[in-house]
Amino acid sequence: MPARSSSTTTDPDDGPTRRTRSADVRDALVDAAVRVIERDGFAALTVRAVAAEAGVAPMGVYNHLGGKDGLIVAVLERGFDGLRDAASVGPGPAALDRLRASGLGYRRFALAQPAIYGLMFGGGLAPELREPLAPHSKPAFAVLVDLVAAAQHEGAVRAGDPSLLALQIWSSVHGAVSLELTGSMPTPGAAETVYRELIETILRGLAATG
Repeated sequence: MPARSSSTTTDPDDGPTRRTRSADVRDALVDAAVRVIERDGFAALTVRAVAAEAGVAPMGVYNHLGGKDGLIVAVLERGFDGLRDAASVGPGPAALDRLRASGLGYRRFALAQPAIYGLMFGGGLAPELREPLAPHSKPAFAVLVDLVAAAQHEGAVRAGDPSLLALQIWSSVHGAVSLELTGSMPTPGAAETVYRELIETILRGLAATG
């Protein structure tokens, strides 16, 4: 009996690029969409552009992601997952050091993927596309909430709702990053120094008293 092969099956809608699993095709399409957005801007994101970038037939985008809207959601899901990972800090250092490292990781992510970051927090996305993102955006914010709660437990941050304190932190760092990405920083050459000093200012403002 001839051996069964599991490595040569391809989706007929995926064009010349050989893929063995649907998940591989989906990942390749999201990779291509990210490249199109970062290189050409969000306005250039079309099914045909992404399909051409990925080397698949346009129908592959519909088969695997449901079309342009599904593609956008998939890109943003990956973005929020990436932000969560960038802001996460493993156990070990003191809570304030972990908060500091988380803030620096946040900025690194934004600078590495500025167009995706802008899309994640931009106001032009339709509400129906925002709703499916909650399982990805909420965990990204929860990373910061948990770090604040840990710092409170260590007595390094004042008492209060950790979610509200985390929102204050995020509002501040997001504002600074947005100014830098849009070229609105009055002293662009000092952006990193300003950002690091901002984090220290935030931590001093949240310090426990008494």
